Parts: sequence; C-alpha cells; structure tokens
Amino acid sequence: MRRHDDHLEELYGLPAFTFPAPGETATLPEPDAVAWRIGYERWESEERWVETFGRFCAEVDITRVRALIVGIWGDVEDTDPSEVIEALLAVRDRLPALRSVFLGDITDEECSLSRISQTDVTPLLTGFPALEDFGVRAGWGTSLGETLKLEFPALRHDALRRLTVQSSGLPGGVVRGVGASELPALVHLDLWLGSNDTGGDCEVADLEPILSGARMPRLRHLALRNSEIQDEVAAAVASAPVVARLEVLDLSMGILSDDGAAALLSGQPLTHLTKLDLHYNFLSEPFRQRIRQALEPAGVEVDLDQSDVDYEADGTVWRSICVEGLP
Repeated sequence: MRRHDDHLEELYGLPAFTFPAPGETATLPEPDAVAWRIGYERWESEERWVETFGRFCAEVDITRVRALIVGIWGDVEDTDPSEVIEALLAVRDRLPALRSVFLGDITDEECSLSRISQTDVTPLLTGFPALEDFGVRAGWGTSLGETLKLEFPALRHDALRRLTVQSSGLPGGVVRGVGASELPALVHLDLWLGSNDTGGDCEVADLEPILSGARMPRLRHLALRNSEIQDEVAAAVASAPVVARLEVLDLSMGILSDDGAAALLSGQPLTHLTKLDLHYNFLSEPFRQRIRQALEPAGVEVDLDQSDVDYEADGTVWRSICVEGLP
C-alpha cells in the first residue's frame, strides 16, 4: 500500500509555494508565477484556513493568481471544506485569472485518505466557468451523525480540460455524476475508484457514460485506477467506444490480474495508444510478455511495474489496491 506522504510540488505547470504562516517573513513570488498553497501541515498553525486566505487576499494581487492548492482546513475528519468553497466563491470576481484548483492537498501523516471529509464540490466549477484544471482528494467523515462525503452532481462546464478525483473509495454517485456531465473541453480524466471497504461502491455499469465518450468528445487521457474491480473495468474498456480516440489509457494501481489482461488483449486494438499504464498489477510473467509483444513493436510505451504487495495467510493470497488510505 502506498501513502500520500508529500504535498503537491506543482499544479498547472507552476511550482507550489506555501503562503507564509503568521509571523513568518518571506519574499513573496509574483502572483502568477506559482501555485499558491493555502493551509499548513496539520498542528503547525492554529490559524483557521479562512483567516489565512483573508491574509493572502490582502497581501497578494489575487487578480493575477492562476492556481490555488487548498491544504488542511481544520479537523478534516469531521469538517468538510464548505467554508473553503464559500470563501473562494466570495472573491471569485477578484480571481479572473484562476485556472486551476486542487482541493485537499493532505498527506496520510495529516489524515488518512479514506477519512478526508468532503462535500459537493461542483459549486467551485459553476462559480469559476473559466477553470481548466480541477482536482480533489476525498474520503468521508462524520459530524453529528451526518456523513461528509464527496458529491458531484451532473453539470456542464465548457472550459474544464483536466479533472482528477483521488480516493480510496469513490462513491458510485460521483462516478455517475461525472459521466452525466457535459464536458466538451475535457482532455484528461483521472478517477481513483478505490475499494468497497472505504466507500467505493462504484460498479462497472456506472462507467458506461464515460466509456461511451459521448459527453467528453475531446478526451485523450483516461485513467480508471486504484480499483478492486480492475479486471471488470479492463473488460469494459476492451470494447469501449472512447478507447479509439485515446492517447493514454491508465488502468494502474488496482487489482489487475491475468483475467483483466486477457480481456484487454482480446478486445479492440490498442496499438494506436502512445502509452498503456498498468503499473502496480498482479499479472503473471506470461501475460506481461504477451502485452509487451502486442504493443511495444507498434511504439506503445507500456508500464508493467508490478505490485510488491502480495500477502499470504493460511494459504490465501490477499491483494490490495495501491492506495487504501487506511490508518
């Protein structure tokens, strides 16, 4: 199992820069030269996120800011980022250049991925119609008996080119919402489906609108990964209409076995791809060789780096997704 031990180092092609904590002195970069990270490592500062953001808006010419990274906003196990979203929307008229937002740049040391509370994040997309890149890291928490989990009702967004949802258990409703969204400019879609144990109740049928490609006509990079149903996903992808126009297909980080590989090999040709990413897998050497022989002569880059996680107990082999996010 891999963990999120590091914060984002860049976003939207810009290096990440953490806005200074209270009392710190630092030379601030040009507003449009970095991806500004708002929020500090957990327990490092008692200042609330909205207070930090208020100082940021006062000290930086935010009309030039192009990318924002949202870090810890409080006790993320029982507080969702609604206050963060409201604060961003309150100054949207002062953020005309904003093109990229990542919500939840939180390491496992700060909070396990599966326990990061979330909410409906689509107000950020509707509130920023020029946004080109949106990412979110999501688990679920509880507060006063209420479940705080990611929601993504269907919407239309004409500018969004890249959408990333990192989760160890992605709700099926989110997958269906993404699939039902009209995203005519989307080029890159990356969904971490996760496992049922941490809320990942997505079924292959939920992926059908995405795999048809009808609402995402410009999609070129499709990643459906970190899934415990990776074999079923691979079988669905093998005949999916969207694959014919992809450049990169990513089915990595999940429990992909020879069954899934066989489905891919017996499906539609993949020789038009520039890359097939299957890293972190449970394939046998014969199937690894078959994939290489089928694709590498055509110039397809193939990543078959295997999982080193293969637990045995009482003669049973246990396989896990790459990022479980468990404590």
